[in-house]
Amino acid sequence: MPRLEGMSSSPGTARTTPSPLGILGVVSIVAVVAATAFGGGAAPLELGDPGAFVRWSLPVLRVVHDAAAAVTVGALVVGAFLVPETTRTSRRETLAQVAGGAAIVWFLAGVGRMLTDFASLAGIPLTDGTYLSQLTAFVWELDSTRTAVISSAIVAVVAVAAPLARTKGALAWACAGSVLALLPLALSGHSAASLDHMSGVNALAFHLVSATVWIGGLVALLVVRPSLRPPQGAVRSHLAVTTQRYSSIAAWCFALLVGSGLLATWINIGGLGGLDSRYGVLLILKAVAAIILGVIGWWHRSRTIAALEAGAEGVAPFVRLATGEVVVMAAAMGLGVAVGRTPTPETAQEAPANAIVYDLSGYPDPGPPSSTSWLTSWQVDWLWLTVSVIAVLVYVRWVLRLRARGDEWPVLRTVSWVLGWAVFFYFTSAGPGVYGKVLFSWHMVEHMGVAMIAPLLMVPGAPITLALRALPARRDKTLGPRELILASVHSPYLRVLANPAVAASLFFFSLAIFYYSPLFELAMSTHTGHVLMMAHFVMSGYLFVWVLIGIDPGPKRWPPIALFVVLLATISFHAFFGVILTQSTELLAPDYFGRLNLPWMTDPLADQRTGGAIAWGVGEAPTLVLAIGVAWQWMRSDARESTRRDRRADRDGDAELEAYNRHLAELSRDD
Repeated sequence: MPRLEGMSSSPGTARTTPSPLGILGVVSIVAVVAATAFGGGAAPLELGDPGAFVRWSLPVLRVVHDAAAAVTVGALVVGAFLVPETTRTSRRETLAQVAGGAAIVWFLAGVGRMLTDFASLAGIPLTDGTYLSQLTAFVWELDSTRTAVISSAIVAVVAVAAPLARTKGALAWACAGSVLALLPLALSGHSAASLDHMSGVNALAFHLVSATVWIGGLVALLVVRPSLRPPQGAVRSHLAVTTQRYSSIAAWCFALLVGSGLLATWINIGGLGGLDSRYGVLLILKAVAAIILGVIGWWHRSRTIAALEAGAEGVAPFVRLATGEVVVMAAAMGLGVAVGRTPTPETAQEAPANAIVYDLSGYPDPGPPSSTSWLTSWQVDWLWLTVSVIAVLVYVRWVLRLRARGDEWPVLRTVSWVLGWAVFFYFTSAGPGVYGKVLFSWHMVEHMGVAMIAPLLMVPGAPITLALRALPARRDKTLGPRELILASVHSPYLRVLANPAVAASLFFFSLAIFYYSPLFELAMSTHTGHVLMMAHFVMSGYLFVWVLIGIDPGPKRWPPIALFVVLLATISFHAFFGVILTQSTELLAPDYFGRLNLPWMTDPLADQRTGGAIAWGVGEAPTLVLAIGVAWQWMRSDARESTRRDRRADRDGDAELEAYNRHLAELSRDD
C-alpha cells in the first residue's frame, strides 16, 4: 500500500503519515506483546500437547486477526459514513483499498486461527498424520471451529467487495458485511460457555462490535488524515468534521464496551472473589485500560476537536494523542486475547444438575408457573433490554432537541413509544419470556405480545417523522443517520415490503411456515435462532401495523377500504392457524418439547393446544384496535378532503359546483 503524505502542521513543515500496514503492524506488535506476556503458551492442555508452535502461534494469530478486523471495519465505517464528499474520490478509494487489504489479512489469520485452534483442542500437532482426517470430521461439530469457518466465509466476500466499492452506498453494504462477520465469534469463548449462556453471548457480541468499531475507526482516521485538507473557502476543515462525527460513534462504543464488559465479567467470575485469580487480574488491567481510553476520549471531545476547528495548528496535538490512544487500545486488545486464553476462576457458576433442560434451552428449569409468575419470574434478556433502552433514549433525545429549538412534539406519541418498548421488554424478560422457553403456551403469549401488542404502541410514536425533524441534514453528501433513513423510506425494497398484501403475507404465512418447519426447533434450541425469531416477530408485526395505521412517511398508502379487506383476511388466516393448533395431534418441534421431560409438565401436546387457543383469542383485541385505527384514518381522510374542497370553493367561488349545475342544465335542455 502506498504511503500518504500528511498535512503540514505549520508552513514549510511536512509530515508523513505511516502506511496502513505500518499502523496495523504497530497495533499488532503491541497487542502481541501484551497477549504473550500474560497469556502466551500457558493455555491449559486437556487432551494432549499440540506443540510449542501451536501454543505460541494461537495468541499471535488471534491478535493479527482482531487487529485486521478492526482496521477493516473502521476503514469501511469512516469511508461510508464519516468522510465528507468532495469532487475527488481518492479518500474513499484509499479507505476501500485499506479495508480490502486488511480483510485479506483478517481472512488468512482467521483460517490460520481455526487450524491451530483445532490442533489445540484435539491435542495433536499440525504435522500429525491424523490431523487432516480429524479436522474434516469435526470442524463443523466444534463451536470454535464452526464459527471461525462462518466468519471467514463472510470476510472473504468483504475482501473481494471492499476494494471494488467506489460509492458510499457500496461501502456501507461492505461495512454491514464486516460487522456481520464479527457476530459468529461471540458464540465461542468463556462467555458463551458460562452458565448464563445467552447473556454471555450477547455481552460478547456487543463487546466485539463496539471495540472493533472504536479501534478501527481511529486507525482509519489516522490513515486518511492527510487527505482531509479543508476545501477552498470552507469554514471548518474536513478533519475536524470527520473527527467530530467519529467522536459521537466512539462515545456510544465506549458506553457499550464498558456495559458489556461489566456484564461479561460478572458472568464469568461468578462473584467478587474471582477477582483474586489470574483471570480477574487480567480483567482489572483491561478495566484500567478502558478508563485511560475514556479519559483520552473526553480530552478529544473537549480539547483537540476544538483545536482542529480553530486551525491547522491543532493537527499535531491531535495526531500525538490519537497515536497514544491507538497504542493503549492495542494493549487492551492483547489483554483481551490473554483473557480468552486464561481459564475462568473456580467461583464461576457451574451448570445445573438437571442438565437436559439447560442443554436444550440454555436456561435452568424455572419450575412450575404460579398465578404470580406473570410478575415475579424474570430472566433479563440483556440484548433486548439494551435495544429497548437505546430506542427510548434516542427518541427522547430527539424530542428534547426539537423542544430546545422551539418546536413541539405530541406527548402522547412519546408515551406510546416508551410504553411500546416497555411492553416489548416485559414479554422478552418477564414471565412470558421465562416460561416461553419451555412451554408452548407461554411461548405463544410471548409471540403475541412481541408481534402484535408492542407494535400497536410503537407505530403511533412515529419515530421516522421525529427523526427527520430532529436530525440535521448533511450538506456534504455523506450518509448520516437522516440520509440513511430517507434512503430506506424511499427505497424500492420498502415499496415492495410496505405493500399491504406483502406485509400481511409476511405476518401470517411466514408464521405458518416457521412453526411447521425445522426453523421453530432451531430457534428454540440455539441462541442465534432465538434472536432471529424475536427480531422477525417484532419487525413483521411492526411492518404490518405500520402499513395499516402508520403516520410516518413511506410508500403510497392504500385506500382504507382496501386496508380493511387486508386486515380481515389476515386475521381470518391467523384465527384459522389457532384453530388448527387447538386440534393438533402431533407435537411441534418434537425433538425439543418432547425431550425437555419437565417433571411438572406431563402433557406437552395439551399445552400446545392451549397455545393454539391463545393464538386464536389474543389476536382479537389487537384486531379491534387496528380496525378502529383504520376507521379513524378513514374519517380523517374524508374530513381532510372536505376541508380541501371547501378551501378551493372559497378561492374559486365554488367553480366545481357551478360547472356541475351547468352540466345538469344542459342535460335538461337536451331532454
